[in-house]
Amino acid sequence: MAADILGMAGTAVPVGADQAQHLEVTRDVAVAFNRSYGSVLTVPDAVVDQDVAVILGTDGRKMSKSYDNVIPVLAPPEEIDRLVRGMVTDSRRPEEPKDPATCALYGLYRNLATPEEARALAERYTAGGVGYGEVKALLTEALIATFGAARERYQALIDDPAGVDVVLSEGAERARDRARDVLNRVRSARGLAA
Repeated sequence: MAADILGMAGTAVPVGADQAQHLEVTRDVAVAFNRSYGSVLTVPDAVVDQDVAVILGTDGRKMSKSYDNVIPVLAPPEEIDRLVRGMVTDSRRPEEPKDPATCALYGLYRNLATPEEARALAERYTAGGVGYGEVKALLTEALIATFGAARERYQALIDDPAGVDVVLSEGAERARDRARDVLNRVRSARGLAA
């Protein structure tokens, strides 16, 4: 992982809160190398968006493929709807107050809705008057709308594997060129230049 980051000479790396420690190892490697050989490697900073530092999965835990609690946002709308409808909730009735901070449905919805929409729904949660079925419908609608254009683009790419191969090949060449420059600087600093 450190080589992947350092090889691209990135200054900022977007990570989730649970991945920040991996970036710290990368930073330690760069700092130690630079201390010994001069300013050769870029020391990257972690960029953690606290609003989405942890996204809740369908079971209320951190969303993870390992937990099998993900909602694949590029999946067909029917699959998204099925997964959201299958999310487990408690048995409180719509008129009962609920805590939005502990609800996986609301946790996902607030990341997709406008701040005003999220605030209005949170108020309905705490006052009572919203049922989980309604929130599931809102979440499904928000997921489908938010990722609709990306889903269409994804499908277009899937339908054109030759085009994807061209883009991947071009990207790999750019990455090799960038990494080659970094590796040459490292070799030169170590006295191993060809």
